Amino acid sequence: MCDQVYCLGGVFVMQMGSAYEIYFGGPDRSAGYLRNVLARHIAAVPAGGAIDWVTYYFRDLELARALLQAHRRGVRVRVCLAGKPRVSDANDEVIAMLSGPESLGDGLRTVTMAGIPSPRKRAWKPQLHEKLYCFSHPQPVAFIGSFNPSGNQLEERTDIIREIGDQDQGHNMLIGLREPLLVEQLVQHAQQLHQKPPGLLYRFSANANRIIKGIDTTIHFLPSMRPHPVMQFLRQVGKGAHVRIAASHIRTKRAVDVMVELAKRGAMVEIIAEPTLRRVTPGVEQHLIAAGIRFKRSKNDDNFPMHLKFVLVEERNQNWSIFGSFNWTNPSFWLNHEIIAISNNPQVFGAFSDRWRILENNQAITPPTSDGFSLMAV
Repeated sequence: MCDQVYCLGGVFVMQMGSAYEIYFGGPDRSAGYLRNVLARHIAAVPAGGAIDWVTYYFRDLELARALLQAHRRGVRVRVCLAGKPRVSDANDEVIAMLSGPESLGDGLRTVTMAGIPSPRKRAWKPQLHEKLYCFSHPQPVAFIGSFNPSGNQLEERTDIIREIGDQDQGHNMLIGLREPLLVEQLVQHAQQLHQKPPGLLYRFSANANRIIKGIDTTIHFLPSMRPHPVMQFLRQVGKGAHVRIAASHIRTKRAVDVMVELAKRGAMVEIIAEPTLRRVTPGVEQHLIAAGIRFKRSKNDDNFPMHLKFVLVEERNQNWSIFGSFNWTNPSFWLNHEIIAISNNPQVFGAFSDRWRILENNQAITPPTSDGFSLMAV
């Protein structure tokens, strides 16, 4: 591909002949860095274009207004949103705005799924935990990753931020896929969720069990009847491999066992985890350290969350990046709707490796001098 320059929301951006746009938010970036990425992309879609979103938490009222403005100028806007996330009223204000007098109309779909009995006689409630943001212009792109637009610049609900963490300043990511096949299929996935909200039998559907295979990246969906793609991949990794895991949540024994088995097979395993003890318990930490795994919790002076979810694998001169919305928890493995990407693209691996070093060293890089928007296209 040739390098191109195009205008994105009034900012001229160079595209470096690539199938990826990679953005990391965090304490080393300006506040709202990733939500500004989404805002720029919304503004850049002209009349006749399309925006398709699937997300878990959505509280950013300015982004909601931007979507309404896009709708009014003739953009086909479809938003599929968790109706009752873990903090059950978190999305209510945005839902009210998008369904109000100047609403998206049938462009808004809220999804609330019934719970099922768990072994402890408590309801396990499936959640629409995907983060998928698709834009038709200026060039088609589908973003996946860990970022929810879950805060406001003038925040009134500090109780919610204390519970879910400040996603606008914590460690997060948006990975933009521009390969036409991947974009087309992810847009189709978003539209299918919008047209027919998933039920408890969704895992048996063709949409849930398909795998999208691109040039160097494969997309998987949960829940499905297939083996968990990350667990299946790691079970094939052997002696001499180097595995690095950035995890916001590690709670299920099944995941811990796979990590411990990796170390027992002779792989070098490193983990950087979220500092919150509820999301990664002390018992999990002790079990992993006892197995010889190098374990570290992400730290920063302002206690912003480490919401990243990725795995880096180096084995036999091959490098793999695994990323998406998934957590190492039972609900994520069995119930929640998730998107997982497995890629052997070397530039993607390099970008994640660079971010790992920032997490590992707690080093800061100079924040951007603009309003928090820049492009790393690899």
